[in-house]
Amino acid sequence: MFFFDVHGQRGAFVYDAIVVGARISGASVALLLARAGHRVLLVDRARFPSPTSSSTNLIHPPGVARLREWGVLDRLTGHTVPRIHSYRLQSGPVGLEARLPEVRGVDYAMSPPRLALDEAFVRCAVDAGAELREQTSVQELLYDEHGTVVGVRGTTKGAGTFTERARVVIGADGKNSKVAQLVSAAKYRERPVLGKSLWTYWEDLPQPDLVRTYRDHGRHPFTWPTHDGLTIVGVAWPTADFPVPGSDEATDKVVTDALADVDPELADQMRDTRRADRWLTGAVPNFLRTASGPGWALVGDAGATRDPITASGITYAVLGAELLAAALDEALGGGLPMARALARYGRERDRLVTEHYEYTCDYARVADHSAEERALIEAMSRSPWHARDMIGLFATVVPPREFYSRANFRALFDFLDDRGGLPPKIRMLRWLLHGLPAVPGLPVGPADLADRLVAANLGPMGDLLLRSARP
Repeated sequence: MFFFDVHGQRGAFVYDAIVVGARISGASVALLLARAGHRVLLVDRARFPSPTSSSTNLIHPPGVARLREWGVLDRLTGHTVPRIHSYRLQSGPVGLEARLPEVRGVDYAMSPPRLALDEAFVRCAVDAGAELREQTSVQELLYDEHGTVVGVRGTTKGAGTFTERARVVIGADGKNSKVAQLVSAAKYRERPVLGKSLWTYWEDLPQPDLVRTYRDHGRHPFTWPTHDGLTIVGVAWPTADFPVPGSDEATDKVVTDALADVDPELADQMRDTRRADRWLTGAVPNFLRTASGPGWALVGDAGATRDPITASGITYAVLGAELLAAALDEALGGGLPMARALARYGRERDRLVTEHYEYTCDYARVADHSAEERALIEAMSRSPWHARDMIGLFATVVPPREFYSRANFRALFDFLDDRGGLPPKIRMLRWLLHGLPAVPGLPVGPADLADRLVAANLGPMGDLLLRSARP
């Protein structure tokens, strides 16, 4: 196939796809397309193995399942990476803990070293047949006479400028994506930076196979086992309350004191051991970008970026890459016009990420739970399925629409514990749900009123509850 670019130059498509950015999302797309027999050029400004910006490395079960299926986990040799089977949420005096739901035969999370993980993805893509160009920067996109992207122009260190053409160009180059800038991809559902965090690696702490998160006093401490005997420990704050401790030693005290308020035993263990690395800071804006257009697509953080508080970035990077690769494989194989395939990917990407994005933005405000919310959390801990599903929601396994349903929340009230006393509002809501019959002719019955009152305390997720079917 031939075309004329905006400079009037005649050329042929050398590649089926050019992927700009070779970290997790970009390498995943390149890997899957190359395995399907397509010609892929994968470019990145770095030379691998290469450190990246701070990442807490946690991969939830849907992401781990793909890494296992794609052979990426087999590349993480030389590292001990424990399986994490349970997550815990502690909010003031109440808490819940549950094992992770299973996804495609995987019921555990993992937190491998990011340097080794990026390298494993890149080498899997190359072994599948993708061509890798490191230390390569893209400055321009090529367009045909219809305004469709048909290639890239840039520079490679030591080799000068280059021009390459492809049937599709994929931006996998992070939240500050050059590709997104060049195609003027619109942002929507924008939120500012909602929270900031401090975190690091700690040596010689006991390592239960557990992700522990806490919510109290406007702070969100967290910890879990990562790789090679290390433990990630950190704290997130609302942006306005973020401390600036200064030195690493001062930060040690700030974080340890925050953990002491919610888990004194863990804080004592930290004081008896030592930090293994410098402190890192995370602060991320929240937005979705238009995911595709004529001849181009965005994947990973280039197309959707959210606060790291739910540790969902890596998981959604591989899930989004899987969606994009499937759509492009159909188009490149002639089963679907490219424009339709890219439009389908955009719709599917939004369905994949939007609800959990809103959940994450709400979570990132690090607001203390009210007495009523804590009563419901305590009820979840007593339920045979609510605790598991709440953990599954955080871990991207259970869709928010399924968890925040009227049937699910009405059932939750059956597990309230009266022995310690209940907040008056919770007693009233239970009374409305179970104690009063519906009145014929009234547009809003007692149970519907209870649904609305519960939804009012659920942030953006309350809309899901009100839109869900009545039991």
